[in-house]
Amino acid sequence: MAEYEAVRLLRLQVALVRQAGYDAIRKKRTKVERLQIKGRCVLSTKPGQRIGKIDTTKEWDGVVLVLLDADFEPNEIYEARRHEIIEALTKPGSKSRNVRGALSISKFKSIGSLLWTRKT
Repeated sequence: MAEYEAVRLLRLQVALVRQAGYDAIRKKRTKVERLQIKGRCVLSTKPGQRIGKIDTTKEWDGVVLVLLDADFEPNEIYEARRHEIIEALTKPGSKSRNVRGALSISKFKSIGSLLWTRKT
């Protein structure tokens, strides 16, 4: 669901099936960016909710996070660049972050930028 919405709303190209490390491609003039897409259904403001594992061993340029509501409709889409994510994941102090490669939604939002929001 998140991949579909990110591709549709941000006008990305879907990567080849089983492409290791990224889900979509964004073309900017002569540059091609490889993007992982993560999704999370946010039902409450409960702190500490995490997104899925970000595999830093694969090649990709950024991660797009699609936040969905209870009806699986997109509310917001954020993007963080590879260097920002790796810095956050390797910062000492959290086993979830360091070992599992999982960032909290709030951390991702703080290091990333808002790309899209639903108009209410």
